[in-house]
Amino acid sequence: MSTTPASPTAESPVPVAAHSFATPPATAHRELHSLYRRVPNLGDYGSMASIEERWILPKARAYEASAPRFGSAGELLQALKEFLAEEEAALPESATFLAEHATLDQFKVIVRQFALDGLTESESLLPVVPRLPYRSAMAVFRVLIDELGCGNEEKAHSQLYRDLLTELGMSLELDDYLDETTPECYAYVNMFHWLASRASSPQYFLGAYAYFETSVLYAFQSFARAARRLGIVHDAYYTEHLYIDSYHSNHMRTAIRALDEPDFAKIWAGVRLASDIVGEAQEAAIARARETVA
Repeated sequence: MSTTPASPTAESPVPVAAHSFATPPATAHRELHSLYRRVPNLGDYGSMASIEERWILPKARAYEASAPRFGSAGELLQALKEFLAEEEAALPESATFLAEHATLDQFKVIVRQFALDGLTESESLLPVVPRLPYRSAMAVFRVLIDELGCGNEEKAHSQLYRDLLTELGMSLELDDYLDETTPECYAYVNMFHWLASRASSPQYFLGAYAYFETSVLYAFQSFARAARRLGIVHDAYYTEHLYIDSYHSNHMRTAIRALDEPDFAKIWAGVRLASDIVGEAQEAAIARARETVA
């Protein structure tokens, strides 16, 4: 659900109808994923812009237009805290299904749906660093250093995902997941590329990643519980996030506070975009898993 103020202040935002936009088909998102992962030519740029215009740009504009008029970074971060608390208190039934009932085969379906992200985690985020003001960029860079294992390959989050895939007897080749990834899970991966490299302002990224690094602290609980219940040894991909992302959440708040010229509407639009796209991906992955015979 989106929020917008009843008056030109952030003190009393009132709910408005949620923005509803269709997710482009998997073929479009697969094309966009391919375009994002190569050096584009002039025609590629046109294709990227066309898909983005049908997908994420209308969402970004709508959330930016309806953002509360925050008077300070503190007001925005308080609103983010409240938004996250409301989201955590209203976790969908699918989270309980995953944590308590999903079979190993169903869990593997979910792991497969997020493989495009897990196998390349945080690689797409690096371009945002030079786009940010120095102090904000350094806070973000501290997060990315952790994501990449602080130079220790074994601790890189993408390696933790590879360890999980290996235990589950699944492929480590990115191309093996292209045909079966849902449009929503493609959007999840493509969102991070857009935020870091393609969005008109890196402040969308700050809002989205501030949301993401905090929401993981409750969103990954069901994944970690499922892995533990199913006897999966290499569950560190989930448990590491539940540990380290509390620090990352603090760094992202610092990155927002460090801005000399914050655009609060864009930051808030990033929050709402990430909430929508991450939530839709998780629901789609679990729905796909439920189609698997238990």
